[in-house]
Amino acid sequence: MACPAGTAPHRVCRRFTLNVSTWVWIATLVALVAVLAIDLLIIGRRPHEPTMRESGLWVALYVALAILFGLGVWFVSGGRAAGEFYTGWLTEYSLSVDNLFVFVIIMARFAVPRRFQQKVLLIGIVLALLMRGAFIAAGAALISQFSWVFYLFGAFLVYTAITLIKENGEDEDFQENILIRWAKRALPVSGSFGDGRLTVLNKGRRLFTPMLIVMIAIGTTDLLFALDSIPAIFGITKEPYLVFTANVFALMGLRQLFFLLGNLLERLVYLNIGLAAVLAFIGVKLFLEALHTNTLPFLNGGHGVHWAPEIPIWLSLVVIVGCLGLATVASLARERRRELAGHRG
Repeated sequence: MACPAGTAPHRVCRRFTLNVSTWVWIATLVALVAVLAIDLLIIGRRPHEPTMRESGLWVALYVALAILFGLGVWFVSGGRAAGEFYTGWLTEYSLSVDNLFVFVIIMARFAVPRRFQQKVLLIGIVLALLMRGAFIAAGAALISQFSWVFYLFGAFLVYTAITLIKENGEDEDFQENILIRWAKRALPVSGSFGDGRLTVLNKGRRLFTPMLIVMIAIGTTDLLFALDSIPAIFGITKEPYLVFTANVFALMGLRQLFFLLGNLLERLVYLNIGLAAVLAFIGVKLFLEALHTNTLPFLNGGHGVHWAPEIPIWLSLVVIVGCLGLATVASLARERRRELAGHRG
């Protein structure tokens, strides 16, 4: 579809725009804070390692909430908006699973006691939500003003996909970033986690516990993952409200998913290939969408290359689910074959 008459050459035309009022944003943020407060209160009162049943119930609850939220979007704004939310949420959720591999390494590197890992993950996720919110606002502002950002996002996603394929099968490692190294040097840190609080009193001196360093590690590491997940979801929807809520629902259940999957993470050997296919697909989708809708001077006399095919949201959803499903089935089948071969040997 061509841009409406009078659209500025540097802007991106969109097929529809959600009219999200300030009150809707406020209500969404209040609900998010309330859920996080309840979660933190529960963990703070009784630090423990959750059982598989507990983790499964929490994951099911957050998935159900995301589905209900999508139905609400469908009722208020139509099927396309709901389809973009579901596709964006599924993409962010699947990319978040990749975060868990690094989270496992961080927990082991800092020797975090199992009963405190829930609190570490929750605070780290809160930090990630705050930082992702800033990323989303910046990304939305860039996209609304500069159409060439689509090409940068698309190229970056394809590059990330190639990197994931090259690294498939290699052991992931965690490198301390500059903020973590600074915190360890500049802050007085105790050698014990104590009772799981951020500070402890030692011989009359207030010290930070390693909990703070681990939380910084979790939060900043997730921010690095946002460098590919945020452009990926902007390849699905340009609506900041849908981008933000999809990220919220993806991250909210990440803590429980960490405990639910457990050792299963090590068995998903082809997950990186599945995620690479998803990122490459979205990167190509961004290029095609940019060619179709952008009004750059060197494209068709400034009117855009409107013959470029458009990828509908339902096809995006099918491709994403298919890639992730095939990667999971292939991973489990490979592990099953290895187990059978081991028994025969």
